[in-house]
Amino acid sequence: MELNSIAASAPPTEYLAAHVVADDAEMFGVAQDKDVRKSLRVGRVPMPEIAPDEVLVAVMASSINYNTVWSATFEPVSTFEFLRRFGKQGGYAARHDLPYHVLGSDASGVVVRVGDGVRHWKPGDHVVVSCVQVDDQQPATHADGMLGADQRIWGFETNFGGLAHYAVVRASQLLVKPAHLTWEEAASAPLCASTAYRMLVSDKGARVKQGDVVLIWGATGGLGANAVQLVKNGGGIPVGVVGSEAKAEVARKLGCDVVINRAEIGLTTPRDGQHAIEMGKVLGRAIRREVGEDPHIAFDYIGRATFGISVFVVRKGGTVVTCGSSTGYQHEFDNRYLWMNLKRIIGSHAANLQEQWECNRLFQLGHVVPVLSAVYPLEDVGEAARLVQNNEHVGKVGVLCLAPEAGLGVTDPDLRARIGEDRLNLLRVTP
Repeated sequence: MELNSIAASAPPTEYLAAHVVADDAEMFGVAQDKDVRKSLRVGRVPMPEIAPDEVLVAVMASSINYNTVWSATFEPVSTFEFLRRFGKQGGYAARHDLPYHVLGSDASGVVVRVGDGVRHWKPGDHVVVSCVQVDDQQPATHADGMLGADQRIWGFETNFGGLAHYAVVRASQLLVKPAHLTWEEAASAPLCASTAYRMLVSDKGARVKQGDVVLIWGATGGLGANAVQLVKNGGGIPVGVVGSEAKAEVARKLGCDVVINRAEIGLTTPRDGQHAIEMGKVLGRAIRREVGEDPHIAFDYIGRATFGISVFVVRKGGTVVTCGSSTGYQHEFDNRYLWMNLKRIIGSHAANLQEQWECNRLFQLGHVVPVLSAVYPLEDVGEAARLVQNNEHVGKVGVLCLAPEAGLGVTDPDLRARIGEDRLNLLRVTP
């Protein structure tokens, strides 16, 4: 369907969406391998009504984030609990409490309908979608959108997410799509890139500056690959930690000044706090050997397996910034190395709209580029999510929704040519 006709036509009463169903919440039991391909369904769901402050977006493309894996494994809690709690607010929130949950926290697409209270967007606009929903009537939201009590991650803690042909979003989630990017490239950026931006660049994060040595765990993942670019673009020195020589090569492509392969230096998952110190010494020696000094900042979303090392290895007065714990939430570290060396730990979550806008501007200028590695059709969303579940990917895994094929959506081919296809497709491989 042509974009003009999508924007002009009445929305369908049903649409195709990747979703999980409440009846499957106990399907995995105590199984060790909770294969998301078994729980992720692709089928038609009813079109919801939009609220006055909401927008209906025809989704051209989306991407996989780890929260889709959490939703599809019903861990660490079933996301239907989020929907139930949200629905209890009543009004338009009640729509979200359904026996199915449409997933997805990234999207690029075309505005189709706007609510009566929407002022700055109109049908036909090309947009990318922020994953953050906030309540603009809460005072804390006006200090920092991430501090509001009713801040939620769209498509994870709300329904009607982006892994679908249509998505319902608040107007305050929208940003202008970078015109030189394809639909799938644009959809791969918002969540991971802006999360890394807040962690590293924002005044709410580590405030990286020129010359800062930044340790980046998992430097080829969605978060890590964006972190490498942001550090490099800001004049810092990215030190990437990876688990294989293949990923080391990817990290070098992204711009890492130093790449450390865990296997080559004998860096293993700590057994306890004392072992974390030992591993910190191993890593610290490797970093000093390459750059001559300890890191100013540790960018850590790995959690239990790395956090004790991060606290130990940053320099006196250094900062550990964390946004997640993919290897476990219970962290162990020796507090003496924190308090006696005047180090800081900063907790960070997603990004407020201004941070999202600033990060999107870097993409619009071509200063940072998407880290898309593979693209799947919506019908194969289970396979795409399985890649992420098993950490068999690099960068981001995209999903085509209404876009009939990859490579569409570019409206500024001149800028694209100036940046260059090779740079825009640093990580691209064929699935």
